[in-house]
Amino acid sequence: MQLRLKTGILVAAASGCLLPVGAGGTAAAQDQGRTINFEAPPPPPKKLVAKTVTTAIYRVVDGNHVDPNTFKGWQTWRAMDCERCHGPEQQGLVGPSLIEKLKEITKDQFHQIITHGVVNMGMPNFGGVPMIQQNWQGLYAFLKGRSDGNILPGHLYPIKDGKK
Repeated sequence: MQLRLKTGILVAAASGCLLPVGAGGTAAAQDQGRTINFEAPPPPPKKLVAKTVTTAIYRVVDGNHVDPNTFKGWQTWRAMDCERCHGPEQQGLVGPSLIEKLKEITKDQFHQIITHGVVNMGMPNFGGVPMIQQNWQGLYAFLKGRSDGNILPGHLYPIKDGKK
């Protein structure tokens, strides 16, 4: 069966049936009583696991309780509204996914990028911002923990006494 889209109508040449394309863009056709869906189903969501991990850069307990430095980094992320470009879960929007980018760059490269920007890619220079100057290492720790899959997306809390 040959299918082609013509002015919002799916034309099925072999069967002679005309079906409108849905508002969501999902195309379907009927062929001898069977409905054929041309859109692949979405992949199953990844199961996130709360972890307790200590690295040289950060410490996380139960996936969302972090050391003071990492917590300051998360607060900096929120205060600077980094999610407007990099997404609420650091997955990327108009800016790149920091989940992926922090697998590729070093801590020094991260510092260079946030303090000097990448103007041709739309990343502003935050080097003159006191909050960034004071907390860039914590911001790196938070993003590295997210990139490593050890810090869960969403709200973070400081590690309390009694949590190992």
